[in-house]
Amino acid sequence: MLKIAWSEIYAHSLPDKHRFPMEKYNLLPEQLLYEGTISSDNFFEPTPLPESEIIRTHDQGYWTKLKQQRLTRQEERKTGFPLSEALVNREIIIMNGTVQSAKFALDHEVSFNIAGGTHHAFTDRGEGFCLLNDIAIAANHLLDNGLAQKVLVVDLDVHQGNGTAEIFSKENRVFTFSMHGASNYPMHKETSDLDIGLADGTDDNTYLNLLDKHLKGVFAHVEPDFIFFQSGVDVLATDKLGRLGMTIEGCKARDRKVLELCKQNDVPVAVSMGGGYSERIAHIVESHANTYRLAQEIFF
Repeated sequence: MLKIAWSEIYAHSLPDKHRFPMEKYNLLPEQLLYEGTISSDNFFEPTPLPESEIIRTHDQGYWTKLKQQRLTRQEERKTGFPLSEALVNREIIIMNGTVQSAKFALDHEVSFNIAGGTHHAFTDRGEGFCLLNDIAIAANHLLDNGLAQKVLVVDLDVHQGNGTAEIFSKENRVFTFSMHGASNYPMHKETSDLDIGLADGTDDNTYLNLLDKHLKGVFAHVEPDFIFFQSGVDVLATDKLGRLGMTIEGCKARDRKVLELCKQNDVPVAVSMGGGYSERIAHIVESHANTYRLAQEIFF
């Protein structure tokens, strides 16, 4: 059974100006239930992540300042959010959503967190609407508990997974692959194990050909026993922040390539949603929903 982390807090505890497009966290499960792709049995509600799991990945000093809401104004501005206790609580629930999803994937081949993909959070700071890094926290949980030996992060959000790259820069058990807009945020890129920078306006065919070429090579080189897939839909041409030229159909084909390769190689995959900022929220929800539909088709 496909297991999906979701909590009502995902779309709440955010300032009003950030509610759109964050409403996707409520609209996406509603759409999937309405069309019959999933049932309520597919959902689980994550609990807050224990502090010991957070400081396995993040600097203790940073975490202390974050939970006590003592970030400087400059540090807070870099996160993009006005800091609050509710926001930090939301973040630690999202973190555990990905940890628990990863464990479900070990049993069910694939799992999802409707939130997550917070790849701009570094060891010692937050950036770009990311306070803590769920993929890094979950990967370290698997590695340190002997649940995985070689992890591959496939980050296909339009923005480079700079925080994830920094966190694992000296960890040879994790291979970070980021395919992103070359001239998009962040302007200063970290060094992933493999970075593929894309020109503004990159269309479906160009994108999919590049992905096919590099993803298969990465699988062969890394031989991972676990995958984290950051499936941001800000690659769409309609996205306000993306600057690529992809269609909804092209984004679906992208996700099919990743999920089918995981299935063919018998590698469990935990999927986090990542970004999506199209003017019409229907475009965001439809593109995210396609990933869930594909998971049901390919794995179940």
